[in-house]
Amino acid sequence: MGIIRTAFSVMAGTLFGVYLAQNYNVPNIGKLANTGFVIAKHVEENYRKPRASTRIDDDDGGASK
Repeated sequence: MGIIRTAFSVMAGTLFGVYLAQNYNVPNIGKLANTGFVIAKHVEENYRKPRASTRIDDDDGGASK
């Protein structure tokens, strides 16, 4: 009985989603999520703390010995 109830719920949800997509102006979720990731990446790159130097012998300007 559980499989039939689950299958019916999935089919009803799919049909309702198709109806909404055809009759209403539904935003593109993939494009919206991608825009959010781009904005989050931009904010992270601009407001990230600078990396602290953890090596003691880093005073030679990066020249290798």
